[in-house]
Amino acid sequence: MTTTSIRKNLVLIGAGSAMFTRGLVQHLIADGGEWELCLVDINAEHLDIATRLSQRLIEMNEAPITVRAAEDRQELLAGADAVVACIGVGGRRAWEQDVFIPRQFGIAQPVGDTYMPGGISRALRMVPPMVEIANDVAKLCPQAIFINYSNPMSIICRAIRQATPAPVVGLCIGVKEVHDYLARFIEVPAEALWSAAIGVNHLTWITELRYQGQDAWPLVRQKMAEKPEVVAKNPVSWDLFQVFDAFPAVLDRHVVEFFPGWHGQQGYHGRTLGVDAISFEAVIEWGDKIFERMANEAYGFVPLAKESEAGEHSQLVEILRAVWSDANRFYSINLPNTGQASNLPLGAVLEGTTLVNASGFHPLNFGALPPGITAILQRVIGVQELTAAAALNGDYHLLVQALLAEGHVFTRQQAEALADALLTAQQQWLPRFHH
Repeated sequence: MTTTSIRKNLVLIGAGSAMFTRGLVQHLIADGGEWELCLVDINAEHLDIATRLSQRLIEMNEAPITVRAAEDRQELLAGADAVVACIGVGGRRAWEQDVFIPRQFGIAQPVGDTYMPGGISRALRMVPPMVEIANDVAKLCPQAIFINYSNPMSIICRAIRQATPAPVVGLCIGVKEVHDYLARFIEVPAEALWSAAIGVNHLTWITELRYQGQDAWPLVRQKMAEKPEVVAKNPVSWDLFQVFDAFPAVLDRHVVEFFPGWHGQQGYHGRTLGVDAISFEAVIEWGDKIFERMANEAYGFVPLAKESEAGEHSQLVEILRAVWSDANRFYSINLPNTGQASNLPLGAVLEGTTLVNASGFHPLNFGALPPGITAILQRVIGVQELTAAAALNGDYHLLVQALLAEGHVFTRQQAEALADALLTAQQQWLPRFHH
């Protein structure tokens, strides 16, 4: 009996995601194995759309996949082989407030889901429900592989590890995307290029790049002179590479948020981040259109698209199969620091190159990271620790500290005013702050 012929049960929590479910189903179909796919979403309309679309895709491909659905995850968790969370508390409308409110304070964010005031605000909504999910996983299916895709990745995984016994791991496609980007840049096959990376999610540093057994960084530097037009599209990331001798993932869209002072309201080449540079509104509009298309396909108003865009889901089935088949494969995984970076805090959630096989997830040991990268990551991890504690405890004082420590807020008065504005706007999602 082959590995793919053994029926596996996968529970997807947050199935109404515009960006995840369709692609996951198509990867399950391509896998060819037998699956029981259990879809969970607290929004009945979104769950219905996800369920109908999944069933249509499965029927079109005559795949050996059954679908169950429930608004209450506790109905479906028992017996799960894998549990995947991709929830977004408050959806895109709440996400908009994470970005729009800081704009009123002169703070420009292109994404606002990981760091800066927007990422801190998002964490306050996301951490408590994710901790509840983790407790249910630990109780009802402790044998399951528990994977988080939700942002802010590092803070969520850290809070879960602190507050529950659930051994969550975090997955993000970003480092692989930058690996592939660098392979295209130096014009070699991505599968022939070796990279090793360490950092925190969305600021993971590719410290080693090798091609045919040789250091590939000299070739990268050569191509920088030959391809200035490529470099100009992500100027901050390439600047950081030249300063720190490691390449940051995931390019400027995320990386700029970790460097207060590098940019400002007009600091990104005379443009405003999130507005006319790396437009936030465009991302939101794209997400709304993706979900609208998903609904139209689910109800048969438009034909089913044969393929989905590549995205976060693209490595999930491959990683699960690596565990279940005892393959030895390397991926970028978010795990607690148990020594893989000896000069960063133990327990901090680091995203690093990790060997995956049947005995679990084994991160590579990078030893002591270079002083410059270490200084930056220590600052970021400190803010993540403050934010996780604020979210877990509903602690206003720690929230203000996190906003000040992050670096885009400069006075106590500004930090308190911004905290008040964010808490007021997101009040319905923050019961620990509003009793």
